[in-house]
Amino acid sequence: MDREDLVRTMRRHRICVLIPTYNNAATLRGVVDGVLKYADDVIVVNDGSTDATADILASFGDSIVTVSYGRNRGKGAALKHGFRRALELGYEYAVTIDSDGQHFPGDLPLFVRAIAENRGALIVGERDLSGVDINGKSSFANRFSNFWFNLQTGLRLRDTQTGYRAYPLKRLRGLSLLTSRYEAELELMVFASWHGVRIVSIPIRVYYPPQSERVSHFRPVFDFSRISVLNTLLCVCAVVYGLPARGWNALRQKRIFTGDFRPFTHRNGERREAAVTLGRLVRSVYGITYFTFWSMAVFTPFACMYLRLGGDTEKKKLRFHRMLCWISRHLVKRFPGAATEFENPGGESLAEPALIVCNHQSHLDIPVIMSRHPKLIFLTNAWAWNNPLYRDIIRNAEFLPVSEGLEAIMPRLRDLRERGYSIVIFPEGTRSADCSILRFHQGAFMLAAELGLDIVPMVLHGAGHYLPKKDLMFRRGVITLSVLDRIPASGLEGLPLRKQASMLRSIIRDKYDSVAARKENMMYFRSLVSYKYAWRGWNVVSRCRRTLKDAERYSSVVDAGANYRKVRILNSGIGVFPLLYALVNRHTEVYAFECDAADHRTAVTTAALPANLHFVHVVWESGLDAGALYDATICLCGQDSCEDTEKGLFRLEIRS
Repeated sequence: MDREDLVRTMRRHRICVLIPTYNNAATLRGVVDGVLKYADDVIVVNDGSTDATADILASFGDSIVTVSYGRNRGKGAALKHGFRRALELGYEYAVTIDSDGQHFPGDLPLFVRAIAENRGALIVGERDLSGVDINGKSSFANRFSNFWFNLQTGLRLRDTQTGYRAYPLKRLRGLSLLTSRYEAELELMVFASWHGVRIVSIPIRVYYPPQSERVSHFRPVFDFSRISVLNTLLCVCAVVYGLPARGWNALRQKRIFTGDFRPFTHRNGERREAAVTLGRLVRSVYGITYFTFWSMAVFTPFACMYLRLGGDTEKKKLRFHRMLCWISRHLVKRFPGAATEFENPGGESLAEPALIVCNHQSHLDIPVIMSRHPKLIFLTNAWAWNNPLYRDIIRNAEFLPVSEGLEAIMPRLRDLRERGYSIVIFPEGTRSADCSILRFHQGAFMLAAELGLDIVPMVLHGAGHYLPKKDLMFRRGVITLSVLDRIPASGLEGLPLRKQASMLRSIIRDKYDSVAARKENMMYFRSLVSYKYAWRGWNVVSRCRRTLKDAERYSSVVDAGANYRKVRILNSGIGVFPLLYALVNRHTEVYAFECDAADHRTAVTTAALPANLHFVHVVWESGLDAGALYDATICLCGQDSCEDTEKGLFRLEIRS
């Protein structure tokens, strides 16, 4: 482990090493020297030693911070003095290591990693005591302590007696109640557990010198009796105070209902791209019911009756198309949870027949386009042609199935063109799952040449986000239909069909990108992100909502992302902000760094992450050193990944 990297990482997380000592002059210098090989921030508490301890500490000069007092007060008191000094110096974590030489300073990187990956947890070293020359009293004391700890907290630890630990200083409770001797370490863990501090155990090495060389301040009869009385009192407190406190802190920290509600988050064993929410469920049931009622219960019976009564006149057919146009406008205005916008800057009226070429996004494309003009005929695929919901309507409206082949339907298309109808076709032939515009087939342009039709490009945006290809439930969104300038048939003469297809695809794609740049902002994707984190545990949902609630506060930072090719986001938490950033800035590569293992796991298991978003789990500062490779760095502080969130803090810093 590179020392400089370790020191920088410790300072980033504000970690110091705390060494309480009492009459361990024989081993103290070796322990301090060993710790200084790994850390620069060291505090030693001289608990009233009467040997050469003071002289040894003085020899280290300013390389350590020393806390001393004249009378021995016990390890509990030494820890309290050390913690207070560490807090005064601005540290947030203290790694305690005994001065008797049994702990290995080389294990410090393990504690630093555990601190980084388990934010706010109390880290306990678990010694491997197999094959170690440990006396019966010590072995019994450890089992004795483990038993009491389990009784008082409900948690099982294999080693509650080790002095090699990392304490989250700002989350410690009951310091004023600590007893003065070494059982204070057990009390600290008990109080921490009662107040909702997670306790994480990591394996460490241990060295026991020969029994004849050991210094022990343990008095078996007196200390066992005193500890038994103390633990009995703690058990009473566990029932009266500890159990209610644990329940309250679990509720306050939202640590109940922590898992996925799989019926809403998964389908066929895989995570849904967007979870089923009650709002989506209600909107979908309402939308489908409303559409089914109008199409099957009202319009289909009326259409059959209307077209069968009287003669089959052109006037009647046109009136039928106008009714279709009216009902399409009626439905489009009532898409649940969506607004529909129309753009027609060139004022195209569709008074003259044309071939309308549009990108294909969802099942809602036909009613959206149909609402623009009554004299429109759609070329549909076999699925739409045979769909029982609107099969009778589209057949009576003279829509034609592409599956029959252009040669077979060409006579009917010529007739429709002569009657003044425009033909609508989706040249992609299918829809992409991510709303990207696929390759255009040449058949549409052969049709335009055969019929001598102008081409009117139209661009749909948002319909595929509102009702995705692989999801039959409505989301929230904005659907935009843009009508572009008419391209005269004469303007395409002599141009190969392949070139025509490529040119129209470029025109539509450029317009789609332009609309996306205007529409796809923070607020546009806010609901999608909330769906991705819904029903994934109370704490995760709460943190997601907290970030989305503040979305307007940092929208300007996200909107500026289009100026950057590659962006680095530090302290990315559970990934809410990076996901929003990547969705809004599709052409920016976003690298989101997070050290907390649980947060990183939540982020990377989010379904259907955009291809330009990369989550990176990093612990050491060296993993963040490649700042020159990025156009900008965004530091999230007090964000959903930090404890300061409860204080409402959120700060963004951009470094170019």
